[in-house]
Amino acid sequence: MKLALTLCLIVPAASWHMVGRPAMRPRTSLDATGVFYSTMTGNTETCGNHIVEALKGAGVDASDLTDIGDADSVDSFDSLIVGAPTWHTGADSERSGTAWDEWLYDTLPSLDLSGKKVAVFGCGDQEGYADNYCDAAGELFDQFKAAGATLVGMTSTDGYNHVESKAEVESGKFCGQMFDEDNQYDESEGRAKAWVEQLKGEGMF
Repeated sequence: MKLALTLCLIVPAASWHMVGRPAMRPRTSLDATGVFYSTMTGNTETCGNHIVEALKGAGVDASDLTDIGDADSVDSFDSLIVGAPTWHTGADSERSGTAWDEWLYDTLPSLDLSGKKVAVFGCGDQEGYADNYCDAAGELFDQFKAAGATLVGMTSTDGYNHVESKAEVESGKFCGQMFDEDNQYDESEGRAKAWVEQLKGEGMF
């Protein structure tokens, strides 16, 4: 089944990665943000690059890629930007079909993310999977919130054509920034830039 939601890719499929600060360089407030993402098809590579470019514009060199790793890796960041693809449409949990599925339920529950700000993004096909658009982003939102994180970066559902989405956590509001490289690829870069600016305004960095 074609996935309904993808997320960032820069390296091998079905792996999840972080964009963080380069080694041997002074850490700034923006450098304290880790960007972690997964992919199943590759559409997320494009969306991830848009976010990375927007972060660079905000003053951070977001070029170092590494696995999210264990609790110590997560604890080294003050804030996180996370996203995952929706593959198992219709499932109640483990919706991404990536390493997120195991990490969310085996590792994340043991972490205390109190005081950390987390923003979620997703990429899906709202025309082909109108009933499951970006559902896995909603799963990320729920699980990180349960771990004590403060979730930020909600966006309006205006301009989207989906029917239902677990990423819509409030009426007219997505839990973060949603992308659609299949039907609205021309909107992705602008959405990424606007979202990063919004996150700055919400004290993400």
